This record gives sequence, structure tokens and C-alpha cells, in this order.
Amino acid sequence: MTRYLLRRLAQAAFVVAGVVVLTFVVMRLVPGDPAVTYAGPRASAAELARTRAELGLDDTLPVQLWDYLSSLVQGDWGISLHTRQDVLGDISTAFPASLELVGTGVIIAVLVGIPLGVLAARFRGRPADGSIRITSMAGVSVPVFLLALFAQNVFATKLGWLPVAGEYDPSLDGTSPLHLYTNITAVDALITGNWPILGSTLAHLALPAAAIAAYPTGVVAQMTRAALIEESTQNHARLERALGFTRWQVLTRFSLRPALSPVLALLALVFAFSLVNAFLVEAIFNWPGLGRYAADSIRSSDAPAIAGVTIAIAFTYVVVNLLVDLAQAAIDPRVRIR
Repeated sequence: MTRYLLRRLAQAAFVVAGVVVLTFVVMRLVPGDPAVTYAGPRASAAELARTRAELGLDDTLPVQLWDYLSSLVQGDWGISLHTRQDVLGDISTAFPASLELVGTGVIIAVLVGIPLGVLAARFRGRPADGSIRITSMAGVSVPVFLLALFAQNVFATKLGWLPVAGEYDPSLDGTSPLHLYTNITAVDALITGNWPILGSTLAHLALPAAAIAAYPTGVVAQMTRAALIEESTQNHARLERALGFTRWQVLTRFSLRPALSPVLALLALVFAFSLVNAFLVEAIFNWPGLGRYAADSIRSSDAPAIAGVTIAIAFTYVVVNLLVDLAQAAIDPRVRIR
């Protein structure tokens, strides 16, 4: 297991390094002068020259790349051209809210998608199977922003069951101020026992998290169904049925565990996809996550901030993928020797 872990850590480090280099090269190919963006369109030639020197834009590309990599390792991700703040600090403030939203969506997907996949496999070819497959395909096919708009208009605006937008009721800042430890509001509220803000956050989280969960739920349900059906054709399943176990027992007691291995591998992919999808959902529900920061950065051609967001997403994907691989290895020992 240790050897497997070291091999996966080396692969993860290689992927992160490749993404950093590629991001740097792409940012340098984007049209526009970062010095003009930073100093402003009315800056004089002398001010632009001074800004270019401060940002290191007069150095050769290899020197700029080396300085960039060295700074990243030291925790210096550059200065945002539109907020004039440290990029890592900006991302550290915004990213936990996105992580809270996407994490909740993926948890919903796992809790709903796997049981749906088991039911579909158990009742294969019957109306229940058909209903689950159609619902799953709809969840995968419908654009996430359309689902978000529908949920907001129906359940928040017309029915008034849930809040329209925001992370929690801002009036609670006066009556129940929240002490921040992780910048993930629900977690901080739970840690500090701030039940008013926890309840308000969960209510505000319900609709955007459900919209984000639609795609991964459909994918997880379909993958679980396919993996279970394949497992049910194996020799061990025939032997278990011959020993008197019911089809339901064979599925849930003997086939589900090996069938979860490909489902876990898929979770890393859907997590990264959901993280990017969350940018649209955050805009619709005014969720204070990374999406707003990324959109502002793109509008202002803020190369350091765009690069920071890209690296943060890539790093998150690599970490999630690594955790999924370790979970796969724990569930299925055959994975360690591949």
C-alpha cells in the first residue's frame, strides 16, 4: 500500500507541475498587456515601464517561468490585477464556499445515485428500471444553469419554500455572529454551535446543491447499475444464487462492493466537472464562491488571478483523484498491483 501511495503521489505531483507550466504558457499567449491592466489605461509610458519592471514582464520567458514556479512554492501566487490583493488570499476566501456547495452536491449524488443504481439493477427491464434510467438521463442532459433557474423560480420565488439567493440570512450577522475557522460556513457554524446560521445556511444551500447534484446523481446511478449488472454475470454471483441467496442479497452483499470501484473512479471526474459547473450556479444564486471571482478575473483579463483559479481547480482535482484512488485500493486490493 505504501508503494502504491508513493507512486500515486509522484503522478499527482507531475500532473500539478504540468498544469502550472501549461497555465503559465497560456497566460503569456493571451492578447493584452498585464502592465496596462494593472497600471490603468491612462498610465504614462514611465508608469507602464515601472509596472512592467515590478511584474517582471521584461525578463525572458524561462526566467519568468522560474520566478513564477519559485513564488508558487513559497506561497506567493502573485497580485490580482483587479482586486490588488494577494491571489492566494483571494482564492482562500472564495474557494471554501465553492467547496461547500460542490461537496454537498456530490454527497447528495452518492447518497441518491448509488441506491437508485442498485434498484435499477435489481429490477432490470421493469418499469422501475426504465423510470430510473430516464430520470438519470434527464439529470445528465439538462444544462445545470437551466435546472438552477427552474428551481429558483419554482421553489423560491413562486412557492417561497426556500431562500432565493445568498449563503445565509445577513441579518444573523448582528444577532448570531459567526466565528470563522475554515471559511466553510456550515462547518464553522456546526463547530461553534451557531444553530441559527447553520439552519439558514442549509436552507440557502438546498437549491443550488440540488441543481449541482443532478448531473453526478445521474452518472453515478447509471454507472452503479451497469457495474452491478456486469458483476451479476460473474461466476461468484451464479455460485451465490446456487447456494440459496436471493437476487437482492447477491446484489447488496456480494456484488455491490466490487461494483463500487469504477463508481469511485468516476467521482473524481464528476467532482471536477461539478466544480466548473458551480460557477454558473453561484452566479444565479449569488453564492459567494470562486465563480464570481473567476468571472471578474476573466472580464478584467487578470492573468495572475485566472492562473490562480486554474491551478486551484487542478490541484483540487488531483487531490480528490488521489483520495478516490486510495479508497479504490482499500476496497479492491487488485487496484494496487495495476
